[in-house]
Amino acid sequence: MYRIAVIPGDGVGPEVMQEGIKVLEAAGEAANIDFEWVRYPFGAEHYLATGETLSEDSLKELSRCDAIYLAAVGDPRVKPGILEQGILLRLRFYFDQYVNLRPVRLYPGIPTPLKDKKPEDINFFVVRENTEDFYVGVGARVTSARQREELEVKRELYELKFGVDITKEGSEEVAFQIGVISREGAERVIRYAFELAKRERMERVTSVDKANVLTHVYSLWREVFEEVAKEYEGIETEHNYVDAITMYFLSMPEHFRVVVTPNMFGDIITDLGAQIQGGIGLAPSGNINPEGVSMFEPVHGSAPNLKGKGLANPVAQILAGALMLRELGEGEAAKLVEQAVAETLREGVRTPDIGGSASTEQVGSAIAEKVKALAEG
Repeated sequence: MYRIAVIPGDGVGPEVMQEGIKVLEAAGEAANIDFEWVRYPFGAEHYLATGETLSEDSLKELSRCDAIYLAAVGDPRVKPGILEQGILLRLRFYFDQYVNLRPVRLYPGIPTPLKDKKPEDINFFVVRENTEDFYVGVGARVTSARQREELEVKRELYELKFGVDITKEGSEEVAFQIGVISREGAERVIRYAFELAKRERMERVTSVDKANVLTHVYSLWREVFEEVAKEYEGIETEHNYVDAITMYFLSMPEHFRVVVTPNMFGDIITDLGAQIQGGIGLAPSGNINPEGVSMFEPVHGSAPNLKGKGLANPVAQILAGALMLRELGEGEAAKLVEQAVAETLREGVRTPDIGGSASTEQVGSAIAEKVKALAEG
C-alpha cells in the first residue's frame, strides 16, 4: 500500500491526472500494488478563495505520504510566479528534492523535428540539480538611497562589474541575482547521475556548465564532477558548455546517455529535450529526494485554453506515474506502464498535438487497457 498525495492543480491538470491515476490503478492491479490517493486542492481556485498557496500544516501532512503526484499549476487570474513559487518551488525546497530527473525518449511512430533521427537515437536522461544555482532567490532591484545604504554592508558581495556601484548616491536603477552552488549540493546530484548511469548500464556521463565565463560557481561544479568521476571506473566522462550542448542535442542526440547539469541550465536544456522527443505532452519529470518524499509531474503547464476540451495529452502525466513507481521500488510495474505507452502510441492512439484524433480520456483508457493486456500475457 502506498499513500500518494494527489495535486490535480489548474487548467487541464484534473483531466490528465484522472488518466494518470487510471493507468496506475491498472498497473497496481497487475502487480498487486494498492494505492491510497489523498487529494489536495492546491492551485489557483484555492489561492483565490483563501489567499494561501501551501500552509505549514499541509506540508506536514504531505510529509506523511510516500510520494506526491502533481499535475500542473498556473492560471491567468493569478500573477505569474505566485503559484509556481508558492507551490512548486516550496515543495521542492521543503522536501529537499535536489534531483530533477528528466528522461528524454522518442517513442516509435512519434514525429521529431530532427531529420532522420529514430527512437534508438533519442534515449537519454538529464539529471538537473534542483535546489541551488540562480533559483535560491538571492537578489533585488535597487532604486532608492535608503536601499543603497542597507546594502552598504554587503557592498563587496553585491558590487556589479562595468563600473556600476549599487551603493552610490544617484546610481541608476539596477537589478541583480546571485547564483549559489555548494560543494555538498553539487556532489550529491552528480553522484546520483553516476549511480543512475551505473544502474541503467549507460557508458557516459556528460557534465554541463559555463565555467569559461561564470568562473566562480561553475569551476566548483566542474571540480566536484571530476572528483566524483574518479570513483566510477569504466564510465566515460566529458564536459560541455551549455551553449554547445544545445547544438549537440540537435545534431547528435544519440551521443548522450546521462547528462548532469546545474539548475538554470537544466531548466533550459530539458525543454529542448522535450521538444526533440516529440513535445512537452510526452515529457515526464521527477523531483527526487532519494531519502525522503519525492514529487512527480508532467513537464507541461496547465494550458488553461485547453481546459474542458478533452484535447490535453495525458502521456506525460502517465509517464510521471511510471517514474513514481520506479522510485518507490516498483520497477516491473513501471516497465509495464512504459511498454503500454509505447505500444499504444505505436498503434496510433494519440491526441491532436502529436498527430492523432483521440481525446484525453480515450488515450488514458487505451493505455490502461494495454497495461491489463500486457499483464495477462
